[in-house]
Amino acid sequence: MYTGNLLGFGLAVSSSAFIGSSFIIKKKGLQRAAASGTRARSGGYGYLLEPLWWIGMFTMVVGEFANFIAYIYAPAVLVTPLGALSIIVSAVLAHFLLNEKLRRMGVLGCVLCIVGSTVIVLHAPGEHSISSVEEIWDLATQPAFLLYTASAIAVVLVLVLYCEPRYGQTNMMVYIGVCSINGSLTVMSVKAIGIAIKLTLEGSSQVARYQTWIFVMVAVTCIITQLNYLNKALDTFNTAVVSPIYYAMFTSFTILASAIMFKDWSGQSVSTIISVLCGFMTVLSGTMILHSTREPDPQPVSDIYSSLSPQISWIVHANGEIWKHKDNDESCPEVVAIIQPDHFK
Repeated sequence: MYTGNLLGFGLAVSSSAFIGSSFIIKKKGLQRAAASGTRARSGGYGYLLEPLWWIGMFTMVVGEFANFIAYIYAPAVLVTPLGALSIIVSAVLAHFLLNEKLRRMGVLGCVLCIVGSTVIVLHAPGEHSISSVEEIWDLATQPAFLLYTASAIAVVLVLVLYCEPRYGQTNMMVYIGVCSINGSLTVMSVKAIGIAIKLTLEGSSQVARYQTWIFVMVAVTCIITQLNYLNKALDTFNTAVVSPIYYAMFTSFTILASAIMFKDWSGQSVSTIISVLCGFMTVLSGTMILHSTREPDPQPVSDIYSSLSPQISWIVHANGEIWKHKDNDESCPEVVAIIQPDHFK
């Protein structure tokens, strides 16, 4: 393994540890904020005043920064699949800190994710040498990648404007879909920025080139969108399920975008491509197993008793018997307590 790939590998592993931990810390912050205000999934932003959420954000920033540096020294097909390690970190921490139980089949799903990612890494194609940001701009404006970008934006708009109001609270794929599709464009922009920084540090300044700043604006826009919808996903659904599904979709879209833009698979053998596809199937199988082991979210107490008619009270007799009492019933035997549905709200 080349020195650059080795450095990128180490940074990617460290990044996964920080990012996996940030999922749990941020969700703890979201839970605290929800206890005193509107939840993020309902459009609230009270979590911005919660210190624990900011600690989670700082942890995520450290992880993303390490990931950013890794993209400078190693190809996306090597760095991105290593995000599977963040699944293990977040799932294990959620099991102990959030009481989101990770069962044996869930552990198997995590193992499959790691095995599949390892296969992808071992058969990942090499990175093409790029000497200027103009070369990246030419790759980004080729018809095939422009078609991918237009399709990605169209799908995100449909998810945000049509699907979110109708299915956002019941189907996690809405929020995760927005994060994953945006993520693929983010990685392409971040890689372009990273290459520009690397070339600048080597003496070939790319700061004055307008293409560099276009990539910066695209990256910032996509990152803000990702954070917003990732917060909604974490606040609404089980973290042990959100993390692996987000990883699988994000990785899939990122490698697809990289294959279109950088032509990663050009000149690769059929066996290499099949090996990578098998790795993807293994990862997706792991995420499906994790999804099938998801525990249903606990039903609020108020919902349990909401089915009781407001015209009916439940009267507890002195002898321990329970009698249903209607408001228009004037008979009133000796009672110990009268319990109405509003008592439980």
